[in-house]
Amino acid sequence: MSSSAAASPEAPRLRRSLTLWDLILYGIIVIQPVAPMSIFGVLTQRGHGHAATMILVAMIAMLFTAISYGRMARAYPSAGSAFTYVGQEINPTLGYVTGWSMVMDYMLNPIICTIWCSEQAHVFAPGIPYGLWAIFFVLLFTGLNIQGVKTSARINSGLAVGMGVVIAIFFVVAARYIFGHPHDGTGFFTRPFYDPNLWNTKAALGGTSIAVLTYIGFDGISTLSEEAENPRRNILLATVLTCLVIGLLSAVEVYVCLLYTSRCV
Repeated sequence: MSSSAAASPEAPRLRRSLTLWDLILYGIIVIQPVAPMSIFGVLTQRGHGHAATMILVAMIAMLFTAISYGRMARAYPSAGSAFTYVGQEINPTLGYVTGWSMVMDYMLNPIICTIWCSEQAHVFAPGIPYGLWAIFFVLLFTGLNIQGVKTSARINSGLAVGMGVVIAIFFVVAARYIFGHPHDGTGFFTRPFYDPNLWNTKAALGGTSIAVLTYIGFDGISTLSEEAENPRRNILLATVLTCLVIGLLSAVEVYVCLLYTSRCV
């Protein structure tokens, strides 16, 4: 037997190039910094004006889910996410079903984004047919995805800055309006969180089940386990921090909206 065996070629693997900050930005972009705006009207109606409180209660519940995802990523630092977790911990068949369920999500999301972006672009530029906009966005999204995960991380940084500027402008305009008009003391600023005249525990809990939609998508961070630096640590931190940042930002956005709308009434 030869004293030196030929070394077996290393199995191909993804490059670990995503930092903790990249993972957090990815989670924020997937969820969207303006996530609560789409359900603001429903939350306000269902919770009798306590939408901010419901988002904070939902955040506490979702933090437990985020911690669970992070701990599973520490045990199984694989890109399979829920597919791997279910298959390893419960049953491979159930993991297979979970994996195909996730694939449907990743198939539908690009289609929805293409349709929405094409519709909005057609509204701003009606002279260009909707079909051409759809082709443009399909090519754009495809091109961005094949550039690699590091390019996606840089694009996410730019999108986060752009959305941050829009949110900052919104806060400044709303603050000028709110403080530029008279109000009835400190109670005006606390009512969005708790108004004893309108509070209904059953309605608030029912609204909280809708408020969790604000956080949909943070679990996608765990799919980057094989492209993240130190995934056993960073996936957990990024998942929890993303959930926390989105929760607090969403609560502030909704709080300001409630103050603004109550001032307009």
